[in-house]
Amino acid sequence: MHGFGTLASIRRGGHLHEEAMNLRLHGVWAFAPNVAPYNTVAVRAPMWKKHLEAVLEETGARKLNLIAQSMGGLDARFAISRLGMADRVATLVTVSTPHRGSAIADWATEQPDRVREAAAALANWLGTKTLPTAEADFLTAVTELRPEHIVNVFNPKTPDHPSVRYWSYAGEAGKGTEIPINPVLRFLNNILYERDSVNDGFVSVESAKWGTFLGTIPADHAQEVGISLVPNSEFNSNEFYRGVVQMLADEGF
Repeated sequence: MHGFGTLASIRRGGHLHEEAMNLRLHGVWAFAPNVAPYNTVAVRAPMWKKHLEAVLEETGARKLNLIAQSMGGLDARFAISRLGMADRVATLVTVSTPHRGSAIADWATEQPDRVREAAAALANWLGTKTLPTAEADFLTAVTELRPEHIVNVFNPKTPDHPSVRYWSYAGEAGKGTEIPINPVLRFLNNILYERDSVNDGFVSVESAKWGTFLGTIPADHAQEVGISLVPNSEFNSNEFYRGVVQMLADEGF
């Protein structure tokens, strides 16, 4: 389950498609659908639910294991807790999901009106071009990713379901680490470091912790979905997601 934005859609098949296909090469029945890249959790989660139900019908599986990067983890939690998917989901593993929001959203909402409106217009246009069947609402989505909203509104309304196992990873790169970061993300990485702590360019390590925390991975937010502008990086997204699936298998799932 992919996160916010259209970055990963420049790859063939869209967000996390190549990682899912790599898992299939290793005998794992993996799917990587796409939903509205620039909209709220409340809009995206029902779209995910339709995809998840389609996968269940196609495979005949009793339950699903969800692996969600960034905002996709919030979508998954919403679908499980508030859209009745708890009885069809066995596990949720999140990767750099802003479970306590992102200070980058705060920073974005602090910009002058004309800057925010221009950014929103561009994002909404890109969003509808990426997935023509889905509407885009960039400004509302960003506003709802602020720490204040996630901590005080989203989390209390979206409790973990006792029948689902929850694990999490956090990405770290750039300032405060010895791990190089995508130069495109360096500016946001510095802003988030000053406002919060070590991060991957969009989500801090602390915000990404949820359920059983399995540690940090040496990757920025783009590398987590297979896009790397970092020379000689040791992180490989295909290897990482294969490791996640192996962990699930070891746990009996």
